[in-house]
Amino acid sequence: MSPRPCTVGLTGGLASGKSTVAGILEGLGAEVFDCDTWVHELYRPGGAGAMDVRYLFGDGVLSPDGAVDRTLLAGLVLADPAARKRLEGAIHPLVRNGVEEWLATLGPRVVAVVEAALLVETGSWRNYDLLAVVWCDPEQQLSRAVARGLPPERARGLIAAQMPISEKRDSAHVVIDNSGARDELDAEVRRAWSEIVSRCQRR
Repeated sequence: MSPRPCTVGLTGGLASGKSTVAGILEGLGAEVFDCDTWVHELYRPGGAGAMDVRYLFGDGVLSPDGAVDRTLLAGLVLADPAARKRLEGAIHPLVRNGVEEWLATLGPRVVAVVEAALLVETGSWRNYDLLAVVWCDPEQQLSRAVARGLPPERARGLIAAQMPISEKRDSAHVVIDNSGARDELDAEVRRAWSEIVSRCQRR
């Protein structure tokens, strides 16, 4: 038996349902690490991420308490690909360290799911035993993002800035179809979980 957990990278696109899927997988027995939650921790006042962001972009992207204003930062890097690359170069290593520290706390029989947005774009999906992609079509992404409160133009811009889910799906070991209703997703995730467990047992 491998001395480490079976690792699953979970990704998708804006409003594709990654977090919902991660919650269902956790209920089925997976251990889950949410990279976005970890970034929130890094961006707190005095956090390593906040210090790096201040060094790269100055005080203008910080709140009065010293935390990163993620809305301001997102607007900056979406408009400037070079700035986005600098940000990713600083923050991604901190996220990887957080994932590795978390994995070190888990036993070998565990299925460890790491939820992250840019696994395929960065190539880091290759560091995991399996890649699972949550898929829906772009119009569904847009309507769901708007329903969550994003202005339509901002939602379109965010979706356009991401790699299409169809391209991410091409790299997936397991595809989770979230194009249907919520109760259909429950059944789809249970199907995917069985496939994940089976693949983990064969690794």
